Amino acid sequence: MPDAVQTPALERALPAINEAANWVSAVSFEHFELKGSVRELRNRCYGELKARGFGAQAAQHIIKRVADAYTTLRSNIKAGNLGPEHSKRRQKAQSKPIVFRPHASHTFDDRCLSWNYDTQTVSIWTLDGRIKNVRFVCSRGALKQLVEHRQGESDLAFRDGKWLLIATCEILEAPQFEPKGFIGVDRGITNLATTSDGDNHSGRRLGRYRRWQARKRAELQARQTRSAKQLLNKRARREARHATHINHKIAKTVVAVAQRTERGLALEQLKGIRERVTVPRDRRARQSSWPFHQLGSFIAYKAKRAGVPFIEVDPAYTSQRCPRCGHTGRANRRTRDHFHCRRCGLAGPADHVAGANIAQRGATAWVFVNMPDPAPA
Repeated sequence: MPDAVQTPALERALPAINEAANWVSAVSFEHFELKGSVRELRNRCYGELKARGFGAQAAQHIIKRVADAYTTLRSNIKAGNLGPEHSKRRQKAQSKPIVFRPHASHTFDDRCLSWNYDTQTVSIWTLDGRIKNVRFVCSRGALKQLVEHRQGESDLAFRDGKWLLIATCEILEAPQFEPKGFIGVDRGITNLATTSDGDNHSGRRLGRYRRWQARKRAELQARQTRSAKQLLNKRARREARHATHINHKIAKTVVAVAQRTERGLALEQLKGIRERVTVPRDRRARQSSWPFHQLGSFIAYKAKRAGVPFIEVDPAYTSQRCPRCGHTGRANRRTRDHFHCRRCGLAGPADHVAGANIAQRGATAWVFVNMPDPAPA
């Protein structure tokens, strides 16, 4: 929360840092293509950065940031994340230097940025000198985490008209207890999460919100103007924040129940679901837009922090298998919402039955994963 005197210094510093990073990136690409190292770039660029008014530590951070960006690009190319060798996306990434946005976030270590938790202020380096007593605001919980667990560097970012400080906190995992059972969590679109206990986190209200956003998105896309594209980006970020908030609430509730009842959590392993599952064209956007993986990752890390055992299981036939007699068949689930076993007659909500199957598989898998190694012959 910089005041009217401090804001101009920050507004000058961050674009200047990114402009310098773009120059270092161009030098790196010209002489070393994608293989520039910190040592080589320091020999070529450190003196010029100092002449531009950057301090020694700030210049080092700019050079290291550029080298790290090229290291990440090489890793993505090697892993195939940018497509095969002759794909347009990969060729485009390899054919030009990395470019940083004017207000892209930049890293500050404790010699360039210091925190005062008692007064909730920071002191930060800028091109106009070090500015002190810059006020910051956060929740009580976040402040407690900062005081107890902050480690390493912090990032300064400017987003949607607000200055943000992103700090890294290293929090130790709680000791894991031995589970007395497992809660299975079935993820879906109509019902975002359904547990084996019957707790249902419905997606009806969220579905209305997303359909409304889709209509507004179509209206803006039809305009094809610069302001419409800016509004599209703004709406996309707002929708992403909304999805993240909903996933945090669901994950927090599920983990709290597991912790209170001393049970573990079992989830389906949904990796590659977009490639495995075929849906009609009118449902593709709906299936692909909701971050199922994000919900799973939120449950996983919250479980680790609470000491709750967590395991992922094979999702095959969890919605077609009867948890009582084990009979599996497509006829057991004639409709999306209802399950009725053709052998033993067990009936109920399909998502609840799937959660029960996931819980059973989680308990079985936990035993195999944690069983002692066999004694040598």
